[in-house]
Amino acid sequence: MEPETKSNGALIGLVVIIIILVIGGVYIWQSNKDALEKKQSPAESEVVTDQDSADLDALELDAEAIDATTGVDADAVN
Repeated sequence: MEPETKSNGALIGLVVIIIILVIGGVYIWQSNKDALEKKQSPAESEVVTDQDSADLDALELDAEAIDATTGVDADAVN
Protein backbone atom coordinates (compact mmCIF):
# COMPACT_ATOMS: atom_id res chain seq x y z
CA MET A 1 0.00 0.00 0.00
CA GLU A 2 1.18 3.44 -0.85
CA PRO A 3 1.28 6.07 1.89
CA GLU A 4 -1.26 8.86 1.49
CA THR A 5 0.25 12.15 0.47
CA LYS A 6 -1.33 15.21 1.97
CA SER A 7 -1.88 18.08 -0.44
CA ASN A 8 -1.75 21.62 0.88
CA GLY A 9 -2.90 23.17 -2.39
CA ALA A 10 -6.40 23.97 -1.17
CA LEU A 11 -5.08 25.57 2.02
CA ILE A 12 -2.56 27.68 0.11
CA GLY A 13 -5.26 28.76 -2.34
CA LEU A 14 -7.54 29.76 0.52
CA VAL A 15 -4.79 31.80 2.17
CA VAL A 16 -4.02 33.59 -1.11
CA ILE A 17 -7.70 34.44 -1.64
CA ILE A 18 -8.03 35.78 1.91
CA ILE A 19 -4.92 37.94 1.47
CA ILE A 20 -6.27 39.35 -1.81
CA LEU A 21 -9.63 40.15 -0.16
CA VAL A 22 -7.93 41.91 2.76
CA ILE A 23 -5.73 43.98 0.44
CA GLY A 24 -8.78 44.91 -1.67
CA GLY A 25 -10.73 45.91 1.43
CA VAL A 26 -7.92 48.14 2.67
CA TYR A 27 -7.62 49.73 -0.78
CA ILE A 28 -11.35 50.51 -0.96
CA TRP A 29 -11.36 51.81 2.62
CA GLN A 30 -8.48 54.19 1.87
CA SER A 31 -10.14 55.34 -1.37
CA ASN A 32 -13.38 56.16 0.46
CA LYS A 33 -11.47 57.94 3.21
CA ASP A 34 -9.63 60.10 0.66
CA ALA A 35 -12.88 60.90 -1.14
CA LEU A 36 -14.50 62.05 2.11
CA GLU A 37 -11.54 64.28 2.91
CA LYS A 38 -11.76 65.87 -0.55
CA LYS A 39 -15.47 66.57 -0.05
CA GLN A 40 -14.82 68.30 3.27
CA SER A 41 -11.97 70.48 1.98
CA PRO A 42 -14.03 72.72 -0.35
CA ALA A 43 -16.62 73.34 2.36
CA GLU A 44 -13.94 74.62 4.71
CA SER A 45 -12.45 76.90 2.07
CA GLU A 46 -15.81 78.42 1.13
CA VAL A 47 -15.47 81.92 2.49
CA VAL A 48 -17.52 84.79 1.14
CA THR A 49 -15.23 87.70 0.45
CA ASP A 50 -16.21 91.33 0.14
CA GLN A 51 -15.79 91.14 -3.63
CA ASP A 52 -18.11 88.12 -3.82
CA SER A 53 -20.65 89.95 -1.71
CA ALA A 54 -20.41 93.03 -3.92
CA ASP A 55 -20.83 90.92 -7.07
CA LEU A 56 -23.91 89.25 -5.61
CA ASP A 57 -25.38 92.62 -4.65
CA ALA A 58 -24.78 93.91 -8.19
CA LEU A 59 -26.49 90.87 -9.69
CA GLU A 60 -29.42 91.30 -7.36
CA LEU A 61 -29.80 94.96 -8.33
CA ASP A 62 -29.65 94.02 -12.02
CA ALA A 63 -32.32 91.38 -11.51
CA GLU A 64 -34.57 93.86 -9.73
CA ALA A 65 -34.07 96.47 -12.46
CA ILE A 66 -35.17 94.15 -15.27
CA ASP A 67 -38.85 94.42 -16.13
CA ALA A 68 -39.90 90.78 -16.25
CA THR A 69 -43.64 91.28 -16.49
CA THR A 70 -45.22 89.23 -19.24
CA GLY A 71 -48.80 90.34 -18.82
CA VAL A 72 -49.89 86.76 -18.13
CA ASP A 73 -51.54 85.73 -14.89
CA ALA A 74 -49.68 82.63 -13.70
CA ASP A 75 -52.70 81.44 -11.70
CA ALA A 76 -54.91 81.53 -14.81
CA VAL A 77 -52.60 79.23 -16.80
CA ASN A 78 -53.58 75.58 -16.49
